[in-house]
Amino acid sequence: MNVTLAAGGTGGHMVPAHALAVELKRRGHGVMLVTDARGAAVPAIFDDVPVHVLPAGRLGGGPLGLVKAFFAVLKGRKAARGLYRDFTPDVVVGFGGYPAFPALLAASAEGVPTVLHEQNAVLGRVNRLLAGKARAVATAYKRVERLADKSKAVFVGNPVRQEVATLGTMPFPAFDDTAPLNILVTGGSQGATVLGEVVPEAMAFLPDALRHRLHIVQQCRAEDIERVRQRYKELDIPAETMTYIEDMPRRIGDTHLVIARAGASTIAELTAAGRPAILVPLPIATDDHQTANARELARVGGARMIKQPDFTPETLAAQVAEICSDPQALANAAGRSLSVGKPHAAEELADLVLAIGAGDNPLPTDPVGAPARPTPRPSGMGVPA
Repeated sequence: MNVTLAAGGTGGHMVPAHALAVELKRRGHGVMLVTDARGAAVPAIFDDVPVHVLPAGRLGGGPLGLVKAFFAVLKGRKAARGLYRDFTPDVVVGFGGYPAFPALLAASAEGVPTVLHEQNAVLGRVNRLLAGKARAVATAYKRVERLADKSKAVFVGNPVRQEVATLGTMPFPAFDDTAPLNILVTGGSQGATVLGEVVPEAMAFLPDALRHRLHIVQQCRAEDIERVRQRYKELDIPAETMTYIEDMPRRIGDTHLVIARAGASTIAELTAAGRPAILVPLPIATDDHQTANARELARVGGARMIKQPDFTPETLAAQVAEICSDPQALANAAGRSLSVGKPHAAEELADLVLAIGAGDNPLPTDPVGAPARPTPRPSGMGVPA
């Protein structure tokens, strides 16, 4: 088959789209990507897939902004229909983000079936607009808010890179009362500054028995990196600081605890690898979807959630000390994180996409979002306050 993937230009959209592309190509199918300029510029992914940049509007900016967005979408829709005549897709898969909008509208106009993938625990705005015409909505969570027609939902998880999925088959890094404590800090482009302000100061509050064993790997914004690096040096804490973590699978594999925002791809990789976390949802995320994402992992005991107004050095230090002072509790939390991971999400999503492309009806009889039996509260990492 020929499959067109339509994704916004952020990592949260591009990473699962790329994981699906790899799986589809492994099975011998043709793949094309439609995105925006940001997505086309993401390094080291989609190098072997045709990539097309389409005009796409973005809601906002008042009445004039809406008019501009309307005409941009029309222009993008026309361009996508032209692409489909050269690369005739059997199915188009949307991963959210405004750049996906015109490609999916064009698919509907051409009579091509569409599948949406939602990475978050709250259905995104573009996916809400398009869900009515989609044949299926693949979800990363069993419960997804703002999804009107739950009969279309199929729980597949959020695809991750194979290198990350493999980590879940390997033992948790050895950790006892004397071993180094490896902490990975990552916040994405929008959320790294507050982590750079709080995390180093929190490490200074840790008990000596933990602080002297620390090794930190921290992603920082370019304008913050020297300040963060200097602060760790003053605290005599070994730390690697960088603006982009190129070898993320290896870093996740080495780490005992992750301090991060609660983006969909971050949580998908943590749970596929089985790593415990302290999550700080980005408060400006659309529909507060990062809080919903973090709540699901905290509910099973694989993470703790600290909302940004409460994210102080003292609070973070207390949480890190409580989690890491007991090696068995840390290992238990890692196991709970792994228990909700979906390392085979790319394969399950590929199965769904190809079934829709073949004209089958793979929708479940027990839709996502149906009332679930209560889950006992686990001991260990805890649930959000």
